[in-house]
Amino acid sequence: MAIEFAQSPLLTFVIGLALVVLLLVVLDLPAFVGLAIAAFAVGLVNAAFVPDFALADAATRTATAFGNGMAGIGIPILMAAIIGKSMLESGSAQRIVRSFQSLVGRENSDIALWGSSTVLAIPVFFDSVFYLMAPLARSMRARMGDNYALYLVVVGAGAATAHVFIPPTPGPLAVASEIGADIGTTMLIGVTVAVPSATMGGLVYGRWINRHLDIPLRDAMGTTTDELQERAQRDVSSLPSFLESTAPIIIAVALVGSLTVVNALQGVTPVVEQVRPFVAFIGDKNVALTVAALAAAYTYYRWSDLSRSDWEDELTEALKSGGNIAAITAMGGAFGALLAASGIGSYLANGLEGFGIPLLVTAWLIAAIVRIAQGSATAAMLTAAGIMAPLTGQLPVHTAYLVMVIGAGGNICSWYNDSGFWLVKEIGGLTQAETLKTWTALTTIISVTGLVVVLIVSSVLPLA
Repeated sequence: MAIEFAQSPLLTFVIGLALVVLLLVVLDLPAFVGLAIAAFAVGLVNAAFVPDFALADAATRTATAFGNGMAGIGIPILMAAIIGKSMLESGSAQRIVRSFQSLVGRENSDIALWGSSTVLAIPVFFDSVFYLMAPLARSMRARMGDNYALYLVVVGAGAATAHVFIPPTPGPLAVASEIGADIGTTMLIGVTVAVPSATMGGLVYGRWINRHLDIPLRDAMGTTTDELQERAQRDVSSLPSFLESTAPIIIAVALVGSLTVVNALQGVTPVVEQVRPFVAFIGDKNVALTVAALAAAYTYYRWSDLSRSDWEDELTEALKSGGNIAAITAMGGAFGALLAASGIGSYLANGLEGFGIPLLVTAWLIAAIVRIAQGSATAAMLTAAGIMAPLTGQLPVHTAYLVMVIGAGGNICSWYNDSGFWLVKEIGGLTQAETLKTWTALTTIISVTGLVVVLIVSSVLPLA
């Protein structure tokens, strides 16, 4: 029995977890260094027990996974650093914050951020939404003087729920395709599940944790707290217009959204096919965020009294900060990839089969366990979808509900092996403990709430 456990992917998972806690929490090593060591160590364990995983793979697969991570988030994070720096320094973020407050009232600032992030996340990836909304949360904190935990949680809640529940976001879209769920029905049910989940996680939990956790505003994304406080006190006449202030967000969403629209209309008319290559270029998140960064940087230059060389130096500082964030985020993803290479996902998923648990709950459990073990929400969702697809004929309810519980399970407990955890920590200027209390707790609440909502709604309205 001991030998079976030694060969089990569980051993790899336990070693990886213990190392991350030791290196990052106990020894307090820099996040990038600690994650790199943990990834190499997991690779060594894989080399000992995983077939076709050579000793040299412990190094090469870590480097490859890190490179793949940088390929996915490197340019967006660097451009987001420019956007964040420029929007904060130019006063654009303050202008947007004050416009929100005048519209819904200062006491409802959290609702404005919550609604904005939810809507933005439907056509745009989660990470892109957080890049765009984090400066607003920081600027709102500078203006209000408190409630930073609340603002970060509501921004994260809106983005995270759309990310796992509402097509055409890639995760739920891929799951719906895998199990054969109708996209239109999935979108409607997705909204039905996302709203209460985001409300419970963002507004209810956000307001509760805000009363128990006072997060100070720290230097982050190349902008100091003193600079933020100074801009929070500026007269409105010294700030850019609302249209100019929102231009980076509008540009990013419009460009990325154009690709979503073209994909949805694929094959409908010849015109769509003709413009598709161009839209695929400008709608790519790397290009879209680059164009948005140029707009933000131009506004920063116009509304600052900096010389050209000083302005360039400030943007360079922002890029240095963004490079550090990108490195940590990509290495967090590499650590998760090395855990996944151990086979922990299929090992845990197969272990759940045959327990007699209802199919919807089983799907949620599979996605949740795989997510906790290997970090990637999308990978957890696709793993669960592949396992559950042959069983859809046994479902007493519409298959769209299966998409929802898989999305809910895949969202649970974002922690050290999830690149999103490090993204939120670094861009938000949080400690590890603060990130666990806000972001990790938030994703877990969204997951559990989503499951409960699906079980209730599907029993009342099975749609089968």
